[in-house]
Order: sequence, then C-alpha cells, then structure tokens
Amino acid sequence: MATRRRAEVVWRGDLTHGEGAVVSNTSGALPELPVSWPSRAEDPNGKTSPEELIAAAHAACFAMALSHELAQAGHTAERLETSATVTFEPGEGIKSSALAVRGTVPGLAAEDFDRAAQAAKAGCPVSQALAGIEISLDARLA
Repeated sequence: MATRRRAEVVWRGDLTHGEGAVVSNTSGALPELPVSWPSRAEDPNGKTSPEELIAAAHAACFAMALSHELAQAGHTAERLETSATVTFEPGEGIKSSALAVRGTVPGLAAEDFDRAAQAAKAGCPVSQALAGIEISLDARLA
C-alpha cells in the first residue's frame, strides 16, 4: 500500500527578500520551520532550506536501508550515526549528497559493513530520487 506524506509552505515576498515557513506536515512531528533565500544560499541564521530538509531525508532513509541490509545478512546494528551533506550551487541547483556513516555492529567485518552500506546507498528510495546528482559514501565501523 502506498503512503502519502504532505508538507505545506507559506511564502511571502520575492525570492531574495521574502521568507516563508514550512507550516504543517502530515505527521505533525516537524515544528514550523522558517526558510529564506539567505538561509539557502548564505548563512542559515536559524532558518532551514530545502537542501537541509533533503539532507535529513537522505540520512534517515539511508540509515533505515542500511539497518535492513545488515538484518538481511544476519546482523543487527547497535548504532548507526549517519549524516548527509547536500551541496547547493545558486544558479546551478543541487550538485551532490555526501553520505557518511559510522556503525557499531558487533561481529561484523569492515568489508561486510562496506558491502551492506553500498547496497543501502543504491537501494535507499531517497538515493534513487536523487539519481541525477553525485552521491558519495564514507562508511566505517566504529
């Protein structure tokens, strides 16, 4: 069964001087999140950006996919610390997403962790949605 998630944004003003906010979302888990062009292209100043939200989605999706890959191989992660850094170039768009994960997985060899991480990177639905950009991966056991 397909699931649907929704977020709403209200924007006021032009691109460079206006501002907006993510005002609601399906789960209610996100607070109101202010956004602006300067927070996207310059200093965040306490506001988010589409790229930061994509980075959060990519990191969460990858961690879930990696936990699944590990479970399929008979291992349970004690801890997966995952980050995604999305690079945005004004005038050019989103250029890349750099995934990094440090895993604590008792009894797992480094090469098996790397193999699972590579499979998770390829299988993560957010990675697939970002297929038009470079996606790098730095995976290491803690």
